[in-house]
Amino acid sequence: MQISSQDLPSQLDCFDPKKNKIGTHLMLFSPWCYGHYPNYLRHLIRYWCQWQLPGTLSIVVSPDFIHEHADVVALAAGANLADRDSIKFVTMTEEEQSELESKTSGWSRAFQQYQLVAKYASQLRATQVLYMYFDSCQLPLAIGLKLPCDCAGIYFRPTFHYSLLPNYTPNWQERLQQLRERFLLSRLLNHPQIQTLFCIDPIAVAAINRLSQEVKAVGLADPIEVEEYSQDRVPQFRQHLGIEPDRQVFLSFGRLSDARKGVIQLIKAVSLLSPELCRKICLLFAGEPDGVGAEMLQSWLTPISQNRPVQIVTRYGYIPESDVQLYFQVSDIVLAPYQKHVGMSGILLLAAAAEKPVLSSSYGLMGEIVLRYGLGLAVDSTNPAEIAQGLNRFLLESADELCDRTKMQHFVEQNSAARFARTIFERTVLDPPEILQTNL
Repeated sequence: MQISSQDLPSQLDCFDPKKNKIGTHLMLFSPWCYGHYPNYLRHLIRYWCQWQLPGTLSIVVSPDFIHEHADVVALAAGANLADRDSIKFVTMTEEEQSELESKTSGWSRAFQQYQLVAKYASQLRATQVLYMYFDSCQLPLAIGLKLPCDCAGIYFRPTFHYSLLPNYTPNWQERLQQLRERFLLSRLLNHPQIQTLFCIDPIAVAAINRLSQEVKAVGLADPIEVEEYSQDRVPQFRQHLGIEPDRQVFLSFGRLSDARKGVIQLIKAVSLLSPELCRKICLLFAGEPDGVGAEMLQSWLTPISQNRPVQIVTRYGYIPESDVQLYFQVSDIVLAPYQKHVGMSGILLLAAAAEKPVLSSSYGLMGEIVLRYGLGLAVDSTNPAEIAQGLNRFLLESADELCDRTKMQHFVEQNSAARFARTIFERTVLDPPEILQTNL
């Protein structure tokens, strides 16, 4: 079911969710159209439908979401539910979306999101709110502002604990950021309405809980669903992409024109390789949307294709979810030379699910995950010479020597979509949560 903000009742300042006789009403606040969030919502809707969970699930999204991700909206509309209205999408107004996107200051964006959450939680009579991206919403709650109901949030990028990780030497800006995070977290954990912080960084959970007398942080899987492909589809796809025989495929995936993805450093690294090694390489770039970003990326790639005998294959534009894992299956090595990336990356999970080794940044959580689960090589990705050494090893050594496929599989199992959804609903909808314990 889909409703717009105009269809909602007037705001009820006196509404007490603890007296709600309708039952549990969970509101998901997800105003961003891209990134992890459409997939996260897909997993939650599927799980809600599979288990026929009690209560109501309202999902507040931008107007653009409805047509950009019609497949996700259709999951709720086509669900075989006892209560057909137990899942509904609620669209913000065009003005609200425009105002939120126009905010350039993180502080002003945080307060705008707070106002939206307070408005829709009250109008929908939610008993609990889940911020799908809590990182940008913390300040209003940290200074003590209240909501119409209890809340929880998915916390993606804590850094205050990075000093505990190897290969990490913070500069003064990073130390300042860590102090700021520690202060905000100590305030948030004492907010009476914040019930749970779902943390995508599993290493941060214990460090967060040490900041409070009450345990509120819970590790959350970064969800992935593994698809099975027929054995002949991968070579067919390789041929469809035009990859030359005897080339090893090095995949870069995502919004690659973003400087944080490290494509420029990768190109510089390839230029350091010998012509003999370059003849063994196919660089496959996929996922960059058409437009200015694709033009910029192409301008970076053209010189290296002219100066080195490396094959470059590009696939710009939207890639259907059903095809994403196929790109990882067709690759030999997955590239993630991110530049001081904070937090987790779904690229690591997609590579592990395909049992393909990665060449990753050694910085922060990504570097720790690569080492802990034997996912491949972690290097100083700010240094093209170190990236080049990593590429050299992948070209001259077998993948089995550079990754641990047993650990990779364990990593994928720990981040199943079912585990992700179960953890969230156990903490927000069900008490006690016995019905979710089987078959997982």
